[in-house]
Amino acid sequence: MLFMSTRGKSPAVTASEAILQGLAPDGGLYVPQLFPYIPLQRLKMATSYPELAYEVLAPFFAGDELESELAEICMEAFDFPVPLHWHNDQMAVLELFWGPTAAFKDFGARFLAACMQRLLAKRDRKLTILVATSGDTGGAVAAAFHKRPGISVKVLFPEGKVSARQQQQLTCWSDNVEAYAVRGVFDDCQRMVKDSFMDPELVREYGLSSANSINLGRLLPQIVYAFHASLEVVVKTGMEPDLIIPSGNVGNSCGSFWAKVVGAPIHSIVLALNANRPILDYIETGKYQKRPSVATLANAMDVGDPSNMERLTHLFSDHASFTDEVSAHSVSDEMIRTEIKNIWETYQYTVCPHTATGEYVRKLTQSIHPSVVYATAHPAKFNTIVEPEIGSEVPIPVQLSELLEKPSRYKTIDPDHHLLFTH
Repeated sequence: MLFMSTRGKSPAVTASEAILQGLAPDGGLYVPQLFPYIPLQRLKMATSYPELAYEVLAPFFAGDELESELAEICMEAFDFPVPLHWHNDQMAVLELFWGPTAAFKDFGARFLAACMQRLLAKRDRKLTILVATSGDTGGAVAAAFHKRPGISVKVLFPEGKVSARQQQQLTCWSDNVEAYAVRGVFDDCQRMVKDSFMDPELVREYGLSSANSINLGRLLPQIVYAFHASLEVVVKTGMEPDLIIPSGNVGNSCGSFWAKVVGAPIHSIVLALNANRPILDYIETGKYQKRPSVATLANAMDVGDPSNMERLTHLFSDHASFTDEVSAHSVSDEMIRTEIKNIWETYQYTVCPHTATGEYVRKLTQSIHPSVVYATAHPAKFNTIVEPEIGSEVPIPVQLSELLEKPSRYKTIDPDHHLLFTH
């Protein structure tokens, strides 16, 4: 299995090479040259989530240097539950927040870290990981890579634009992890990462790589839980589900579309957006235009130029085929607050602001199929938003409370990528 750049001007590489490089030399994102097809019969033997992950991901690592270690990597990375919570017989929530940092980003970050550590040991090399975060990615990457030998991590987040508990998760690390509060918005953080990668001297000197969802190793694990959810729904209901995905940088959505392409029993995929709507504008006009990000209650989705949009559009031949498969709805802050309260009053179930966008969009979908909303973060991470709406305190999960007790360390810098490399 080989992977090519979305821009078509770089040589095809193996999965391991794509993981180590992060971004292709021509600035594009790595995608499979040809998508495999995964027969569902092959997955029926899996008795655990790590086993399912191995079966789903094995074709992408065929012939790769990590092929023989993939089962071990999956066991190491996915050592927490992935439950499907049912509101009723037709409506489910995929709880992706039971990992070490209580957000879905743990899946990709832990898989990527396990891969990279093994690859670096084979090469006797060191890497510097750059990660821009609008909320949960940085914490997950920091946790996954903390104290791993040969790897340094620099986490960039927009100053004052993540929740207090999210910021604590980004800044409670030491040793090989450094955190930077950038005077700007998430798009400035993302631009700093991209500018760093386009600087050949920095790439050579620091061995730069990315742990954002532009990295193939972050995206591939997101295919697995689309299979996990859709297979469980088919067993329970006999029908293929609609997946409703809160979307910011579009990695989660892209992974789910890849899952559908390779054989997951998915009826449709709907993107739930906040007030940042370049994807919806593209659907409606056929023109993609990046925009300044808008601050919302669902802050991890505050992305004005989703980097994985390049991967998603590459999957379709033109705008018409894109709109045949991809639909999206924008959800306001007022709607988010209303939906948090509504889900609590109706089902006695608590959702974070991001998951609330999915729950609101679920009501807009006109389908006879069962539906699954991706719950992307534990609501306790957004207690100042959620608790006033439900009128009670959200219990803090054990893994989150442990991080909240650690001391915080970070530097505040202007949005200039050179400042990441001054000492």
